[in-house]
Parts: sequence; C-alpha cells; structure tokens
Amino acid sequence: MTDALSTADQRAWLQLLHSPLGTPEIRRLVDAFGSADAAIGAGRRGWKRLSLSGAEQSALETPDEARLERDLAWLAGSGHELLAYTDKRYPQRLREIGASPPALFCIGDVGLLDAPQLAIVGARSATAAGLENAQAFAEALASRGLVITSGLALGIDGAAHRGALAAGGGTIAVCGTGLDRVYPAQHRDLAHAIAGHGLLISEFLPGTPPKAEHFPRRNRLISGLALGVLVVEAARESGSLITARLAADQGREVFAIPGSIHNPLARGCHQLIRQGAKLVETVDDVFVELAGVLGSLLEHPDTEPKVGESKPFQLSIQTGNHALTNTLSDEISDRNAPIDTEPAHDLRVLLQALDDAPTAVDQLTERLGWSAERIGSALLEGELTGRLTSDSVGRIMRLRQTSP
Repeated sequence: MTDALSTADQRAWLQLLHSPLGTPEIRRLVDAFGSADAAIGAGRRGWKRLSLSGAEQSALETPDEARLERDLAWLAGSGHELLAYTDKRYPQRLREIGASPPALFCIGDVGLLDAPQLAIVGARSATAAGLENAQAFAEALASRGLVITSGLALGIDGAAHRGALAAGGGTIAVCGTGLDRVYPAQHRDLAHAIAGHGLLISEFLPGTPPKAEHFPRRNRLISGLALGVLVVEAARESGSLITARLAADQGREVFAIPGSIHNPLARGCHQLIRQGAKLVETVDDVFVELAGVLGSLLEHPDTEPKVGESKPFQLSIQTGNHALTNTLSDEISDRNAPIDTEPAHDLRVLLQALDDAPTAVDQLTERLGWSAERIGSALLEGELTGRLTSDSVGRIMRLRQTSP
C-alpha cells in the first residue's frame, strides 16, 4: 500500500477516472504497473498487452486537458484529497464489498473512514418525531464513540449529521454529486459544518451533477462503510429499505426503530423488523448487537435517548481547517433535482421499456427519446419506490414486474 498521491499520480488517477474504463480495468492497470502514473506511462504497447480496446486506449492517450486542470485545481483546495484504493488509509470495510470504487474524493478528516461507524438513514419527508429520534440517537451514539454516516439528504439524514455534530463526534456524508457542489442546496451550511468537523466523500468527479442513477451507488457506500444501518422512519417502498437490503447483502447489521401503526413512515421499519432487523428502542440495543466489534465502547453507557425525545439542538456553523471552497454551488437548478419529482406515468413507461437483462441508461434514453432530466427523474422514482435498482456499472434492472 502507498501513501498520499503525488501530483503526477493525482493527474494519472484523474485521467483513469475520466476514461471509459470500468473499476476492474482500472484496478488491473494500476496493479499491473504499480501506480496510476506508471499505468498511464505504459502507453499503447502496455495497454494492448492488458487487452484494452482501441477506443479505451485512445481515451487514455488523449484526455480532456482542461477538465484535468480543473480537477487538479479543486484537489489543491484546503482539505481536498483523492484517496485511491492503493492508499493504506482507504477504508478496509469498503475493500470487503463488491464493486468498491477505485478512488474517493474527500474533504475533511480522512481518518474517520476506518473508525467504527453506524449509518442512520430514513425518510426525506420525516415527521417531527422521526427527526427528533434521528438526532437524539445520532447524538448519543456519537458521544459514545461511533462515527455517524449518512447521505446528506433532507429529513432523517440531515438530522443524523446534526446530532453527531452536536455531540462533538464524527460524521461522514456520502454524496451523490461531485464535492464542488452541495445537493440538496438547503444543506449548504450543514455541508460546511461537516467539512470542518467531519468528512464529505464521493466517488464522483468534481463537476458531477445529481443524477438518479448516482443515489443507489451512493447507498452502497453508506452501508458498506458502516458496521450496521439504523433505519428511522421509512415508507414500505423507499430508498432507505434499499440501503438496508444492501447492508444485509454486505453482512452488516440492520436496525429499525418501530413507530405507530397509524404512521405510514413506520411501515418500512416494521417490514424490516418482520424480516429480521433488530428492533431498537434505546442506544444500548445497538451496542449489544455490535459488542463483538466495539469492545470497550460498551463500557460507557452514559447517554440514552428515549424514543421521541431529544436534546435541544443549536449548531454554530464553523468551517474550521477544512472549509469548503467558494466553488460550491449556492443552488442547483430544478432541472438537476430529480429527487423532488414523482413521475408516476413516466416510471410506468420506463418499466415497460426495460428488458429482463440489465440495461444501460444510454440505451433507455435512445429507446424512449427522453431528455436526460426526464429519464433521470423516472429512474430515481423507481429506485426510491423499490421497483428499480442498478448493478455495479450503473445498468438498470427491474426489482419486480408490477407497474406503479
């Protein structure tokens, strides 16, 4: 394993990540030549020896220099880093999952990646009680040594990050965009706070806007980094349940907080509990299940919120040593915000256009003749309602055959 990347290696990694090569091909190149810089320097003779296609060789040979320079300028910012899988600081838990990204873009304390983490996820349109529970549990768990990992989304995710910050603990936000922008825009101040006192990460290059297919990919990292996933409010068909399913597939613990039988956002949690998730009423319910890997953390049972209760929360936004640069977008336009749309009719049409085999997004766009924004909205709706998922290379698959 190597240490932090040199400027030459940063440039070479960016060249690889901008290319059409998939993760297996990138790893094969870097492993064969010893570093990204050496892999790029191998030239067509070396690439041909590793069976790269002519198009892949041409892409590596003639990169977009302007984009590389923009990305290098971003990496030169305070606290900005590209963490490759060759780095000994790359999180061990991500190494264990299938299709882990070859590199992560980071802002903040990279040391948090290998700390014991619990992911907290749930509904974007959470109830007041759900937000209180998420924040209270995150604050208590963080005060006892767990890093809180989530996706920076509205609702439960944001409450979980705020709870960890309120406790003075660590929190990691896994983003579905490039780190030069914040999505959703309402969480710009929260993102600044996390950059200063926690960590923002993304597998997506700077400049990448929010796209529907990015969120399932983000979810696999949220669950993959953590020892377990705690679901706080979720509809019966929601993106949070997809994260829980990914966690189970990755061998992580799945926890759920129960709620009223009259609350639609409790039904997803109840479904998880029926399927074997651990019912959580107190913080100790989590620590008991994780005792084997947490050890000494169990010796400090000092803070335990009751369901529906939390401490008042006041956070003074500070950017610390890892402030986000002014390249952050203050806003993201509606056309880049698929998460706020509910295209039921479009989703129905899209489902009908899917074959049984995984289908590339470009193929769907060609079949339907839709704009990227329209197809992105329908894909995200399908992912959030549990009708669609994507494989390790982003191809779309139906999870079930019923129409919405």
